[in-house]
Amino acid sequence: MFKSCQKKGQAALISGLVFGIASLIVGVIIAFIVVSTLSGANLLNQNRETVTVLNEAGHINQTSYTLAGVSADRAILSTFSITQAINKTDGTVLLAGNYTLTNGVVTNATETIYNDAAFNYTYNLYTKEEVSADTMSSGLTEGVDNVSSKIPTVLLIAAIVLILGILVLLVGAWQRMRIGGGGI
Repeated sequence: MFKSCQKKGQAALISGLVFGIASLIVGVIIAFIVVSTLSGANLLNQNRETVTVLNEAGHINQTSYTLAGVSADRAILSTFSITQAINKTDGTVLLAGNYTLTNGVVTNATETIYNDAAFNYTYNLYTKEEVSADTMSSGLTEGVDNVSSKIPTVLLIAAIVLILGILVLLVGAWQRMRIGGGGI
């Protein structure tokens, strides 16, 4: 009876470890499939609204200027395009070589300063579905990074539990040998 209890305990220990690791792997694979499906579900560019802004007052000088259409949730996703920049002092059109535009932030590309400029630009408002798919994708990536950083710790704990289980079995076998008179 003692041997059957030991084998059941050993099998439960090993099967529990294997089942836990397999469940983690299957869960991550399912999450990747869900996010991949949502990302590839043709949610992009559908019902996207393009906004046009005319004559926004700003500057092109030593400090950067952030266009008014930039917000925390749109700055990374939106595509900004300046259609025209005008020096309001003398009415001249400023060529694109005078400034750079990155995520809705205008910076000076030359030494010439334009403290009184006006910008005409367009940008896209992303749909709620696009923002959700992008947020879910980045959240999954961050979650996988967090879980993968814990895998060595989990495997170490599993190895320690397995070694302790084997030691318990060996101690039990040793006690049986002592009680039985030395024979295997």
